[in-house]
Amino acid sequence: MLYDADCPLCTHIRDWLTKRPQLVPLEFVPAGSPAARTRFPGLDHGSTLAEITVVGDGGQVYRGAAAWIVTLWALRDHRRLAHRLSTPSGMRFAKGAVLAAAKWRGAPAVGRAYRAADGWAYDPRDGWHHTPPGCGSDACAAP
Repeated sequence: MLYDADCPLCTHIRDWLTKRPQLVPLEFVPAGSPAARTRFPGLDHGSTLAEITVVGDGGQVYRGAAAWIVTLWALRDHRRLAHRLSTPSGMRFAKGAVLAAAKWRGAPAVGRAYRAADGWAYDPRDGWHHTPPGCGSDACAAP
């Protein structure tokens, strides 16, 4: 599973998944990392930062809702849920959950996600804040 290592939600979910009993072993690789580029050279690594991506052991690539479903399928306690979500009505629900996670994460509906390296930080008390790279404290404050 490729995940955004700069995203608090993504790392939280990765940590949660590692603690679940797995029927199929899950491996987590930071999206866009040198390790991901080496391991999956044919993958569009820019898109893996914008949308959850899972690569199966046979090279199958799952994105978005399908990636969540195949991940749940790998977990002992969530395989039944994965089967229910794989139906047409379940897939609509899974897509809604993925969109809700993207919204919480701060990802725009189109385009790329807000990234810590770009100066974005989330404070649970008052939301997202942006400090352009190279601007510390009040160095770049508007006059």
